[in-house]
Amino acid sequence: MSGGSRTLDGASTQPAQRNAGWVLVFAAWLLATISTLGALFLSEVMGVAPCSLCWYQRVFMFPLVLVLAAGLFPQDRKVVRYALPLAAAGWLIALFHLLLTRGLIPESLTPCMQGIPCSRVEMEWFGFVTIPLLSLLSFSAIGLALAGAHYKTRQ
Repeated sequence: MSGGSRTLDGASTQPAQRNAGWVLVFAAWLLATISTLGALFLSEVMGVAPCSLCWYQRVFMFPLVLVLAAGLFPQDRKVVRYALPLAAAGWLIALFHLLLTRGLIPESLTPCMQGIPCSRVEMEWFGFVTIPLLSLLSFSAIGLALAGAHYKTRQ
């Protein structure tokens, strides 16, 4: 049978899995878009100047908006192979940045030698939510959505 597995009523489950994969890629694109707009709002409207690590995270977040959008119309199952490395690299930088702001990594190990110190917390909501934490959560959610899309489209 080449049409995928069948349910009890004889319908193929493959289109539903492709649709679920598309929805997960769309969710990843939506998260990347919101994160990009949030970063631009914080720097351009609120006047929060980004440090070097923030710029590196932007280098990996901003292209995700375009890459994921290109993979949605028409649906390209291979978009995960292009987007997931961007999300993983951004996640690693965001994790490093978060650990640095929490004081778990010494500031001497950072690329922030000039300008704004990467260990300085510019904004904090609810006593613990910082910009590096938001970035880490965003890259995590994007990575999970892409991994889920990969899993759904391979079934």
